[in-house]
Amino acid sequence: METLLLTREEVGRRALQLYEESIRTEVETPENIGKMIIIDIETRHWAIDALGFDSATELRQKNPNARLFGIRIGYNVAASLGGILQKVA
Repeated sequence: METLLLTREEVGRRALQLYEESIRTEVETPENIGKMIIIDIETRHWAIDALGFDSATELRQKNPNARLFGIRIGYNVAASLGGILQKVA
């Protein structure tokens, strides 16, 4: 697969679009709220774990040139430095 040259903003936009259109309804379950989902925007593969590290490693093993983006399921941001994570309604 050819590596796409995209800005971070474009990777994020594409990942959020994939999440909203085809992933969200499948993964936003009570047991997944607060976990990280990592999305490979090129292959449309994704993986979930508590922090996202194992998922990113798994996806990189499948596609070394993956363009990855992480989303904390059920929250408006993935992480907060000194702030508060707010759940999405």
